[in-house]
Amino acid sequence: MNPILTKYANLLVNYCLEIQEGDQFYLKSTTLAEPLVREVYRAATRAGANVEVDLAFRGRDRIFMEEAKGDQLKYISPTYKKAMEEFNAYLYIRAPFNLKEGGNSDPEKVKIVKAASAATTSTYFARTATRDLRRSLCQYPTIASAQNAGMSLEAYEQFVFNACKLNSPDPIAAWLEVREFQKQIVEVLNNAEKVRYKGEGIDIEFSTRGRTWINSDGQTNMPSGEVYTSPVEDSVNGVVNFSYPAVYMGHEVENVTLWVKDGLINKWEADRGQDFLDQIFAMEGTRRFGEAAIGTNYDINRFTKNILFDEKIGGTIHMAIGQSYFQAGGKNQSAIHWDMIGNMKNGGEIFANDEKIYDSGKFLFV
Repeated sequence: MNPILTKYANLLVNYCLEIQEGDQFYLKSTTLAEPLVREVYRAATRAGANVEVDLAFRGRDRIFMEEAKGDQLKYISPTYKKAMEEFNAYLYIRAPFNLKEGGNSDPEKVKIVKAASAATTSTYFARTATRDLRRSLCQYPTIASAQNAGMSLEAYEQFVFNACKLNSPDPIAAWLEVREFQKQIVEVLNNAEKVRYKGEGIDIEFSTRGRTWINSDGQTNMPSGEVYTSPVEDSVNGVVNFSYPAVYMGHEVENVTLWVKDGLINKWEADRGQDFLDQIFAMEGTRRFGEAAIGTNYDINRFTKNILFDEKIGGTIHMAIGQSYFQAGGKNQSAIHWDMIGNMKNGGEIFANDEKIYDSGKFLFV
């Protein structure tokens, strides 16, 4: 057994998912992650769970999108559907073979697949909102992800493990400290009804009245280190520039700027990837925001083109178009949830009820 993977599995099973005896547990990844899958399976079985494992092979999704037609595109795995509707826990370990594999997919086929999965996606969001379905998303280092981040595999492994606090003597205790740190932040934000992000290319305001800021402390994503909410849908006004590249479904869109009035995104521009952006905004529910968030993980100190890590970079904000978080009180529904990240380290400010609470990437009260 690899000691670091044993620690990783223990963190995922016992902290993130809180696996209990008798739990039905759906574990999804690719064959590249077999070493971590093995240790998660071991830890979960030891805890008393019944584990279903779904391991994708190289090229599976590409082959499907190339060859499937008609009703095949609308097919939902019965096991996956049952897991989203009835199981107790779900873990998705990202371990990609090729991050660009979906880049040439037929947009019309993608729309059909997304529409077919909408009901299951809605069930997933509703159940994870209450932790009726305990879910977590994590990363297993692969060559594709390392290359995408511009790092060697060895360096990327250390980056992932450090971001997850696996080099700490007690990773669970380290994440409990994050929980306490972020508790102070959400207490301030939850006492405000209006929030404004202001920075280079950013001046956007929204209401959070009746909404809840969530303390993302590593249970639903590993790593985490963010606080987030779903803004009141028709309250968002202003302009926001996302200076970090926005990556979704194998597509990379650069320097996105969105103009918003009364919650509706009515204009959008990108330096690269405009056509893909146009396709996304033609889909239902994508022209409203489902999330507004602030990254707080200062151990993630570089951009890696992986949203699981990048949205948590300390000193950034991000907003997601599309699907809202029910647990935050959000109401927008969409098959898309696409996070886009803006830099706040160079003079960026955040105001809560017109009071400045954040400057240049740091909160002023913690």
